[in-house]
Amino acid sequence: MSIKYQELITEFESKLETLEAINEDILYKAETGITQSEKCIKHLRKRVVEKGFFSIEEEIKFFKHIKPQIFSKLIYYVKLYHIESKRPRSSAKFQVKYLNGQINKLQVYFNDNLEFYHYYRRGSTTLDEQYFIRGQSDLRSPTESYHAFIDEEFSTCQDCTVATIMAFDMLIVYLQQEIKKLESINDNPKLNPMKQSTKLFWTGNKTELIELIYALHDSGAINSGTADIKEMASMFEQIFNIDLGNYYHTFIEIRARKCSKTKFLDRLIEVLNQRFQNADE
Repeated sequence: MSIKYQELITEFESKLETLEAINEDILYKAETGITQSEKCIKHLRKRVVEKGFFSIEEEIKFFKHIKPQIFSKLIYYVKLYHIESKRPRSSAKFQVKYLNGQINKLQVYFNDNLEFYHYYRRGSTTLDEQYFIRGQSDLRSPTESYHAFIDEEFSTCQDCTVATIMAFDMLIVYLQQEIKKLESINDNPKLNPMKQSTKLFWTGNKTELIELIYALHDSGAINSGTADIKEMASMFEQIFNIDLGNYYHTFIEIRARKCSKTKFLDRLIEVLNQRFQNADE
């Protein structure tokens, strides 16, 4: 790796490692990962535009190896956010079906770009000047790299393809791990909350329950604050027979309230204090 990019990439990867180490909602991780990746790419672009390259070899190395390291993370987190935000909150069986469907969609990209995919996987270099030098084009590629025309100073015809291959590889690994977890739960009825019946129903609105879940999470009252929001939301959905939908988006709406951001919690305090008062009379 070029020394002038080493420090930037090391710092970026360190931030992502810290992010991944936090036991937090996957949508939060994805959103934060997108922000971090965008910042790093902008910084990287500024350096390239201002300083350029000393040789063709340096330019090829940058667009074949360095830029894709960062850009692949942006693609990964954007795609991860969309996959997880649409993931069904139903039985493990339906979730596995959904996740397998997503893997199949990712595989389609590899098939559509098979010639370049094999070139990259083999570690070939014969066409590097065509693929990783700015201003070149690859008419044989089925993927239309519009980004190369939009940003001629910071793109080649195939650097995005490399980044996408890297990102999709990471996504497939993630999805396979999630499927393995779900199949493990599904094989053990005692661990599968979907097989446990309840007669309790949440009769308030979804926003109120989401407000309560986030409050419980941040209070540290469940698993000393290490419980995953996604896991907590799923459990409350099963307990109260409710589909919370995109709870992370709802939480953003709660944060944006102009009135009290803790409207439901305020009401809980009010009704509990009223009960105390009535009991004391």
